[in-house]
Amino acid sequence: MRSTLKMPKLGDAVDTVVVLEVLVTAGDRVSEGQSLFVVETDKAKLEVPSPLAGTITDVVVSIGEEVRVGAPTVTIESCN
Repeated sequence: MRSTLKMPKLGDAVDTVVVLEVLVTAGDRVSEGQSLFVVETDKAKLEVPSPLAGTITDVVVSIGEEVRVGAPTVTIESCN
């Protein structure tokens, strides 16, 4: 099943984050909990984990991009 993963809420007052690193590319297999991105809020740097195991089919964010909570980040073909 193909799913579009969205930027999760990373804190109560966090509405946007800046992408510092993209750790996956299309074609990569990921496990549940594996880090997809490193992002920065106004207070911290955080890794964003995958909620699903599967294969990344598309990455729609890039380094330096400001991303709103709830915005699409990657598409994944899940293993379920």
